[in-house]
Amino acid sequence: MSESPLCGILPVDKAPDWTSHDVVAKTRGLLGQRRVGHAGTLDPMATGLLVVLAGKATRLMELLLGEKTYQARLRLGFTSDTLDAQGDVRPTGAALPPPEEVYAVLPRFLGGIEQIPPMVSAVKVGGQRLYKLARQGVEIERKPRPVTVRALELSEADGGDLALTVTCSSGTYIRTLIADIGNALGCGAVMTALRRVRSGALDIGQAVTLEELSRRKAAGEAPETWLLPVRAALPDLPALTLTEREELALYQGKTLPGRPLPAQQDGLCWLLDTSGTAIALAKAERTTLKLHINLKT
Repeated sequence: MSESPLCGILPVDKAPDWTSHDVVAKTRGLLGQRRVGHAGTLDPMATGLLVVLAGKATRLMELLLGEKTYQARLRLGFTSDTLDAQGDVRPTGAALPPPEEVYAVLPRFLGGIEQIPPMVSAVKVGGQRLYKLARQGVEIERKPRPVTVRALELSEADGGDLALTVTCSSGTYIRTLIADIGNALGCGAVMTALRRVRSGALDIGQAVTLEELSRRKAAGEAPETWLLPVRAALPDLPALTLTEREELALYQGKTLPGRPLPAQQDGLCWLLDTSGTAIALAKAERTTLKLHINLKT
């Protein structure tokens, strides 16, 4: 596989039973591009939006781990060693609460909360992935981690089967949230389905399945037409167009003094070349711009 100059964002609608790594590996082949990564892991059970980055866009990865929205389904009255329906699911025998009790408990989980990462997560403890220890039947103590749940809506209630829409910070475990809600209700709960519908500024309506991309490639469609420009991932950042002389100076490690800055305060901004293509992210510091992430060389 030869390296190509592709650089951009590919929102993929991940199918069930695929790992995020599987998606990246398949996308490498479809794009003919070795340098491919993703922002925000999805478990094999989950479906929906996986933000795939191609080429130098992978340098933006850490900036794209923002707020996310999920649609989750859960079943009350059960517990599971994996906190989902794919584990050892057992009935608790507890009476199921009416919908009004579920509504009443949800506000407890809004705002800043702490979660204990599940043993089936990819978190490293002592240099080992938790899910690898779980496969060996090993369970270890995990420290709680702070997360933020901004919105939590009960969108459907049919007996013990419920549907939730959750908007939360990166690093939030929905299966843990569901298990904690079940504990608060006194009946237990397991996650039965999970779909990510938004990640930062990108949403599921922009995503395409790998199956569809394979069909398009077989039909002769150029892979570069699938990619969104890098600015689509961070559309709210201000942008500044550079002259050719300013661009050269920036890549020589110089600051750019005396320019009117596009930001109202110190922060990141896009730098565009004369054609309007994003070539870098810069940090605006008082009256100067300094190169932060180079997307060109």
